[in-house]
Amino acid sequence: MNRPALLECEFRRAIPATLQAVEELLADFRKTAATLLDRVDCFTAELLVREGLTNAVVHGCQAESGKQVRCSMRLKGRRLLIVIDDDGHGFDWRASRCVPGVFSDCSGRGIEILLKYANRVRYNDRGNIATILKRF
Repeated sequence: MNRPALLECEFRRAIPATLQAVEELLADFRKTAATLLDRVDCFTAELLVREGLTNAVVHGCQAESGKQVRCSMRLKGRRLLIVIDDDGHGFDWRASRCVPGVFSDCSGRGIEILLKYANRVRYNDRGNIATILKRF
């Protein structure tokens, strides 16, 4: 069933830099997104949030639970805006966009996934804040 996003929804969280905290945040997000988006759009939204948060936890904060990752998401109409920032040192996102992931690797394709599924992905100069835009 295709259903348009009915409401404006805003979701903000600060979590410890752990994968368990990512999963807990995603469980809450999944419930909200399921009421506002159709199944395919819900999958895409969760994929973008998951990849962004996982990159922040694993690469940005090296999964140090004493560090934090902050995430805000705003769904308005058929547009989802995701902003993720972490306590890490950042990374050279310009160089990372030029290096494709290896298909057989278990990790290293997060940026490629973001670029494939989002309409726009931007980073701050330091590389510790990602802004992801998806139009459904």
